[in-house]
Amino acid sequence: MEPSSLAKPSGSPERDATQPRGPQRAGAGPWPNQLLAALPDTDWLRWRSLLEPVAMPLGQVLYDSGVPLTHAFFPTSAIVSLMYVTEDGASSGIAMVGHEGVVGVPLFMGAGSTPGQAVVQSAGAGFRMSGAAMRAEFARSAPVMRILLRYTQALIAHMAQIAVCNRHHRVDQQLCRWLLLTLDRLPGNELVVTHELIAQMLGVRREGVTEAALALQRAGLIEYRRGHIRVLDRAGLEQRSCECHAVIKAEYDRLLPDPAR
Repeated sequence: MEPSSLAKPSGSPERDATQPRGPQRAGAGPWPNQLLAALPDTDWLRWRSLLEPVAMPLGQVLYDSGVPLTHAFFPTSAIVSLMYVTEDGASSGIAMVGHEGVVGVPLFMGAGSTPGQAVVQSAGAGFRMSGAAMRAEFARSAPVMRILLRYTQALIAHMAQIAVCNRHHRVDQQLCRWLLLTLDRLPGNELVVTHELIAQMLGVRREGVTEAALALQRAGLIEYRRGHIRVLDRAGLEQRSCECHAVIKAEYDRLLPDPAR
Protein backbone atom coordinates (compact mmCIF):
# COMPACT_ATOMS: atom_id res chain seq x y z
CA MET A 1 0.00 0.00 0.00
CA GLU A 2 1.50 3.30 -1.05
CA PRO A 3 1.42 6.19 1.45
CA SER A 4 0.77 8.61 -1.40
CA SER A 5 -2.71 7.14 -1.81
CA LEU A 6 -3.70 9.06 1.30
CA ALA A 7 -1.69 12.23 0.69
CA LYS A 8 -3.75 15.37 1.21
CA PRO A 9 -4.18 17.15 -2.13
CA SER A 10 -2.85 20.68 -2.59
CA GLY A 11 -3.95 23.57 -4.76
CA SER A 12 -7.21 23.34 -6.67
CA PRO A 13 -9.83 20.89 -5.34
CA GLU A 14 -10.19 19.49 -8.87
CA ARG A 15 -8.30 16.26 -9.51
CA ASP A 16 -5.22 16.16 -11.74
CA ALA A 17 -3.89 13.10 -13.58
CA THR A 18 -1.57 12.15 -10.69
CA GLN A 19 -4.27 12.03 -8.02
CA PRO A 20 -5.68 8.61 -7.16
CA ARG A 21 -9.21 8.22 -8.41
CA GLY A 22 -11.83 5.49 -8.70
CA PRO A 23 -11.06 2.25 -6.84
CA GLN A 24 -7.33 3.01 -6.66
CA ARG A 25 -7.92 5.97 -4.39
CA ALA A 26 -8.88 3.58 -1.58
CA GLY A 27 -5.53 1.80 -1.60
CA ALA A 28 -3.02 0.19 -3.89
CA GLY A 29 -3.76 -3.13 -5.51
CA PRO A 30 -6.82 -4.76 -7.05
CA TRP A 31 -8.81 -5.09 -3.81
CA PRO A 32 -9.72 -1.62 -2.56
CA ASN A 33 -12.51 -1.05 -0.07
CA GLN A 34 -15.78 -0.78 -1.94
CA LEU A 35 -17.34 1.80 0.37
CA LEU A 36 -14.35 4.11 0.22
CA ALA A 37 -14.15 3.74 -3.55
CA ALA A 38 -17.82 4.77 -3.85
CA LEU A 39 -17.47 8.05 -1.91
CA PRO A 40 -18.26 11.21 -3.89
CA ASP A 41 -15.13 13.19 -4.71
CA THR A 42 -16.03 16.03 -2.34
CA ASP A 43 -16.27 13.59 0.57
CA TRP A 44 -13.18 11.63 -0.46
CA LEU A 45 -11.04 14.77 -0.47
CA ARG A 46 -12.00 15.22 3.19
CA TRP A 47 -11.62 11.54 4.13
CA ARG A 48 -8.08 11.23 2.77
CA SER A 49 -6.64 13.00 5.81
CA LEU A 50 -8.90 11.07 8.24
CA LEU A 51 -7.91 7.56 7.14
CA GLU A 52 -4.89 5.72 8.48
CA PRO A 53 -3.51 2.59 6.71
CA VAL A 54 -3.20 -0.34 9.12
CA ALA A 55 -2.05 -3.95 9.10
CA MET A 56 -4.66 -6.45 10.29
CA PRO A 57 -2.92 -9.64 11.49
CA LEU A 58 -4.70 -12.97 11.91
CA GLY A 59 -6.53 -13.19 15.24
CA GLN A 60 -6.43 -9.48 16.03
CA VAL A 61 -9.47 -8.41 18.07
CA LEU A 62 -10.68 -5.09 16.62
CA TYR A 63 -13.34 -4.69 19.29
CA ASP A 64 -14.62 -6.76 22.19
CA SER A 65 -17.93 -7.29 23.95
CA GLY A 66 -19.16 -4.23 25.83
CA VAL A 67 -15.96 -2.24 25.23
CA PRO A 68 -16.42 1.21 23.64
CA LEU A 69 -15.35 1.26 19.99
CA THR A 70 -12.52 3.69 19.25
CA HIS A 71 -12.17 3.25 15.47
CA ALA A 72 -14.02 2.13 12.37
CA PHE A 73 -12.07 -0.24 10.10
CA PHE A 74 -12.32 -0.48 6.31
CA PRO A 75 -10.63 -3.75 5.23
CA THR A 76 -9.00 -3.91 1.82
CA SER A 77 -7.34 -7.35 1.78
CA ALA A 78 -8.21 -8.57 5.31
CA ILE A 79 -11.40 -10.38 6.34
CA VAL A 80 -13.00 -9.81 9.74
CA SER A 81 -15.50 -12.11 11.47
CA LEU A 82 -18.23 -10.65 13.65
CA MET A 83 -18.60 -13.10 16.53
CA TYR A 84 -20.72 -13.72 19.60
CA VAL A 85 -19.25 -15.62 22.56
CA THR A 86 -21.44 -17.15 25.26
CA GLU A 87 -20.71 -17.19 28.99
CA ASP A 88 -19.44 -20.77 28.76
CA GLY A 89 -16.98 -19.88 25.99
CA ALA A 90 -18.91 -21.18 22.97
CA SER A 91 -18.70 -18.95 19.92
CA SER A 92 -20.46 -18.43 16.63
CA GLY A 93 -19.83 -16.12 13.69
CA ILE A 94 -22.79 -13.97 12.62
CA ALA A 95 -21.23 -12.20 9.62
CA MET A 96 -17.95 -11.45 7.90
CA VAL A 97 -16.62 -8.16 6.57
CA GLY A 98 -14.07 -7.77 3.80
CA HIS A 99 -13.33 -5.21 1.11
CA GLU A 100 -17.06 -4.57 0.64
CA GLY A 101 -17.67 -3.04 4.04
CA VAL A 102 -16.78 -1.45 7.35
CA VAL A 103 -16.24 -2.84 10.83
CA GLY A 104 -17.72 -0.53 13.46
CA VAL A 105 -21.35 0.05 12.47
CA PRO A 106 -22.35 0.81 16.12
CA LEU A 107 -20.21 3.97 15.94
CA PHE A 108 -22.44 5.74 13.43
CA MET A 109 -25.67 4.06 14.55
CA GLY A 110 -25.39 5.72 17.95
CA ALA A 111 -24.50 2.75 20.17
CA GLY A 112 -20.73 3.06 20.58
CA SER A 113 -20.35 -0.57 21.73
CA THR A 114 -21.76 -4.02 21.02
CA PRO A 115 -22.10 -7.35 22.87
CA GLY A 116 -20.17 -9.07 20.08
CA GLN A 117 -16.56 -9.28 18.94
CA ALA A 118 -14.77 -8.43 15.70
CA VAL A 119 -11.81 -10.75 15.00
CA VAL A 120 -9.53 -10.85 11.95
CA GLN A 121 -10.06 -14.28 10.30
CA SER A 122 -7.82 -13.65 7.29
CA ALA A 123 -4.76 -11.44 7.66
CA GLY A 124 -4.36 -8.44 5.41
CA ALA A 125 -4.59 -4.68 5.45
CA GLY A 126 -7.10 -1.88 5.58
CA PHE A 127 -7.75 1.63 6.80
CA ARG A 128 -9.09 2.95 10.07
CA MET A 129 -10.84 6.16 11.09
CA SER A 130 -11.35 7.47 14.60
CA GLY A 131 -14.80 7.00 16.09
CA ALA A 132 -15.26 10.76 16.51
CA ALA A 133 -14.46 11.38 12.84
CA MET A 134 -16.74 8.53 11.74
CA ARG A 135 -19.69 9.96 13.64
CA ALA A 136 -19.01 13.47 12.36
CA GLU A 137 -18.77 12.33 8.72
CA PHE A 138 -21.98 10.30 8.99
CA ALA A 139 -23.85 13.35 10.27
CA ARG A 140 -22.19 15.79 7.88
CA SER A 141 -22.79 14.25 4.47
CA ALA A 142 -26.05 12.90 3.05
CA PRO A 143 -24.29 10.73 0.42
CA VAL A 144 -22.04 9.19 3.12
CA MET A 145 -25.10 8.52 5.28
CA ARG A 146 -26.91 6.80 2.38
CA ILE A 147 -23.92 4.61 1.54
CA LEU A 148 -23.40 3.53 5.15
CA LEU A 149 -27.10 2.91 5.83
CA ARG A 150 -27.43 0.77 2.71
CA TYR A 151 -24.38 -1.19 3.82
CA THR A 152 -25.95 -1.63 7.27
CA GLN A 153 -29.12 -3.00 5.67
CA ALA A 154 -27.05 -5.51 3.69
CA LEU A 155 -25.16 -6.51 6.85
CA ILE A 156 -28.43 -7.05 8.76
CA ALA A 157 -29.67 -9.28 5.93
CA HIS A 158 -26.34 -11.14 6.08
CA MET A 159 -26.73 -11.75 9.82
CA ALA A 160 -30.36 -12.89 9.47
CA GLN A 161 -29.47 -15.38 6.73
CA ILE A 162 -26.59 -16.79 8.80
CA ALA A 163 -28.99 -17.32 11.73
CA VAL A 164 -31.36 -19.25 9.45
CA CYS A 165 -28.49 -21.25 7.95
CA ASN A 166 -27.04 -22.22 11.33
CA ARG A 167 -30.45 -23.41 12.52
CA HIS A 168 -31.75 -25.30 9.49
CA HIS A 169 -28.90 -26.46 7.25
CA ARG A 170 -26.38 -29.30 7.48
CA VAL A 171 -22.80 -28.70 8.55
CA ASP A 172 -21.46 -29.48 5.07
CA GLN A 173 -23.84 -26.90 3.58
CA GLN A 174 -22.76 -24.35 6.19
CA LEU A 175 -19.11 -25.06 5.40
CA CYS A 176 -19.73 -24.55 1.67
CA ARG A 177 -21.51 -21.27 2.41
CA TRP A 178 -18.65 -20.09 4.65
CA LEU A 179 -16.02 -21.00 2.06
CA LEU A 180 -17.91 -19.19 -0.71
CA LEU A 181 -18.42 -16.03 1.35
CA THR A 182 -14.72 -16.06 2.21
CA LEU A 183 -13.71 -16.56 -1.44
CA ASP A 184 -15.87 -13.57 -2.39
CA ARG A 185 -13.54 -11.46 -0.24
CA LEU A 186 -10.20 -12.94 -1.35
CA PRO A 187 -8.24 -12.48 -4.60
CA GLY A 188 -7.34 -16.17 -4.85
CA ASN A 189 -8.70 -19.64 -4.14
CA GLU A 190 -6.60 -20.59 -1.10
CA LEU A 191 -7.52 -20.00 2.55
CA VAL A 192 -5.19 -20.19 5.53
CA VAL A 193 -7.50 -21.59 8.20
CA THR A 194 -7.77 -24.50 10.64
CA HIS A 195 -10.75 -26.75 11.29
CA GLU A 196 -10.84 -25.40 14.84
CA LEU A 197 -11.22 -21.81 13.61
CA ILE A 198 -13.95 -22.80 11.15
CA ALA A 199 -15.77 -24.62 13.96
CA GLN A 200 -15.65 -21.43 16.05
CA MET A 201 -17.02 -19.40 13.14
CA LEU A 202 -19.84 -21.85 12.44
CA GLY A 203 -20.62 -22.60 16.08
CA VAL A 204 -20.33 -26.37 15.58
CA ARG A 205 -18.06 -29.14 16.86
CA ARG A 206 -14.61 -29.44 15.30
CA GLU A 207 -15.28 -33.08 14.46
CA GLY A 208 -18.28 -32.01 12.39
CA VAL A 209 -16.13 -29.61 10.38
CA THR A 210 -13.47 -32.27 9.82
CA GLU A 211 -16.07 -34.75 8.57
CA ALA A 212 -17.63 -32.17 6.27
CA ALA A 213 -14.23 -31.06 4.91
CA LEU A 214 -13.22 -34.65 4.19
CA ALA A 215 -16.47 -35.18 2.29
CA LEU A 216 -15.78 -32.08 0.17
CA GLN A 217 -12.23 -33.28 -0.44
CA ARG A 218 -13.39 -36.75 -1.52
CA ALA A 219 -15.80 -35.05 -3.93
CA GLY A 220 -12.87 -33.17 -5.49
CA LEU A 221 -14.17 -29.75 -4.44
CA ILE A 222 -11.36 -28.74 -2.06
CA GLU A 223 -7.87 -29.78 -1.04
CA TYR A 224 -6.97 -29.51 2.64
CA ARG A 225 -3.50 -29.73 4.16
CA ARG A 226 -1.74 -28.23 7.18
CA GLY A 227 -4.13 -25.40 7.85
CA HIS A 228 -4.60 -24.53 4.17
CA ILE A 229 -7.75 -25.07 2.13
CA ARG A 230 -7.52 -24.73 -1.64
CA VAL A 231 -10.80 -24.59 -3.53
CA LEU A 232 -10.62 -26.73 -6.66
CA ASP A 233 -14.20 -26.46 -7.90
CA ARG A 234 -16.13 -23.33 -6.93
CA ALA A 235 -19.10 -24.24 -9.11
CA GLY A 236 -19.28 -27.58 -7.30
CA LEU A 237 -19.29 -25.80 -3.94
CA GLU A 238 -22.14 -23.57 -5.12
CA GLN A 239 -24.16 -26.61 -6.15
CA ARG A 240 -23.54 -28.34 -2.83
CA SER A 241 -24.20 -25.24 -0.71
CA CYS A 242 -27.59 -24.16 0.58
CA GLU A 243 -29.22 -21.04 -0.86
CA CYS A 244 -27.75 -18.80 1.85
CA HIS A 245 -24.60 -17.72 0.01
CA ALA A 246 -26.58 -16.66 -3.05
CA VAL A 247 -29.11 -14.74 -0.94
CA ILE A 248 -26.40 -12.86 0.97
CA LYS A 249 -24.40 -12.05 -2.17
CA ALA A 250 -27.52 -10.82 -3.96
CA GLU A 251 -28.29 -8.39 -1.14
CA TYR A 252 -24.79 -6.89 -1.21
CA ASP A 253 -24.94 -6.62 -5.00
CA ARG A 254 -28.37 -4.97 -4.80
CA LEU A 255 -27.65 -2.48 -2.04
CA LEU A 256 -24.02 -1.47 -2.43
CA PRO A 257 -22.67 0.83 -5.14
CA ASP A 258 -20.28 -0.71 -7.63
CA PRO A 259 -17.40 1.75 -8.20
CA ALA A 260 -16.55 -0.02 -11.46
CA ARG A 261 -19.79 1.34 -12.90
